[in-house]
Amino acid sequence: MSARGVSTLREDVERIRKDFPALHQEVHGHPLVYLDNAATTQKPQVVIDGLSAYYSADNANVHRGVHLLSERATEAYEGARARIQRFLNAAHTREIVFVRGTTEGINLVAQTFGRRTVGDGDEIVITALEHHSNIVPWQMLCEERGAVLRVVPIDDAGQVDGDAYERLLNERTRLVAIAHVSNALGTILPIRRMIAQAHESGAVVLIDGAQAVSHLSVDVRELDCDFYTFSGHKAFGPTGIGVLYGKTELLERMPPWQGGGDMIKSVSFEKTVYNDLPYKFEAGTPHIAGAIGLGVALDYLDGVHPHDVGTLLDQEGVAVRTGHHCAQPVMERFGVPATARASLALYNTREEIDALVASLHKVKEVFG
Repeated sequence: MSARGVSTLREDVERIRKDFPALHQEVHGHPLVYLDNAATTQKPQVVIDGLSAYYSADNANVHRGVHLLSERATEAYEGARARIQRFLNAAHTREIVFVRGTTEGINLVAQTFGRRTVGDGDEIVITALEHHSNIVPWQMLCEERGAVLRVVPIDDAGQVDGDAYERLLNERTRLVAIAHVSNALGTILPIRRMIAQAHESGAVVLIDGAQAVSHLSVDVRELDCDFYTFSGHKAFGPTGIGVLYGKTELLERMPPWQGGGDMIKSVSFEKTVYNDLPYKFEAGTPHIAGAIGLGVALDYLDGVHPHDVGTLLDQEGVAVRTGHHCAQPVMERFGVPATARASLALYNTREEIDALVASLHKVKEVFG
């Protein structure tokens, strides 16, 4: 990299650091050097401001009140759900369930989908790279249901043994639960291929995305995963909030995990009618401020899906190609699910390039 490039990069880092107030302090007489981001990330001022704004002006429960504060809180809470839907490119907001974090997301699937689906002699497949949160719930489920937990080995380079994984998949495999990125080794698993192989065997796939969402672009429809879960606090958001994405048809079949307010339509002593998705899985007063803060944090990451770029450019009369461009292996090699591609020919003019640039500025304005 040139000296100018290094200088520009340094300026970008310094500009970003100004957004994080916790970084500007001393610890034992030394400037803080925070290198524990895999455990939890620091919070930008915009997220802190978002939490403060809710508690200062809109503090009320959601979905239940007709007064203005409740309406504003509900709008902000559901607005955060819509932001997360766009961030993951989920098909519907009803596929976005708020949970406390990755751990709760995995346990929710284990205790609902798992109990309904896994029986005696069935198998669940994980890898040797998994976090405890993606091991223990499956051990508990296997012990309860008489199922078998299969573990895919890794090699000396920390990569999953693909051949061993393929051999473990069989007609008894009910679920595959794997990390997108290892929290210990940093290994990026080839999840697109692993998901496809699992589906060929008839298994459902859960992806632990706790270490991925702050580093990689995640498109759940492109991946075709059945569940994807992550924690807000590892993606510059608040603690105590996370997301479970699930395909609609699976979430519809799953029973509620907890009972209480907001997960019901009606209650009598004879029968309770459960609420629609995603509220069926969100019992009690939710972490409203956390959800709002998470939505702000994901906006801060400034991740714009290529399909959104293409749609907005089209509205400006600019035609580009979005997707994997019939080159999925190279996309997988670089961990990119899709791109927006502007390609030129001999008839393109300078004015058309200027139009593209102007339209991209509008995209930036829309997505912050």
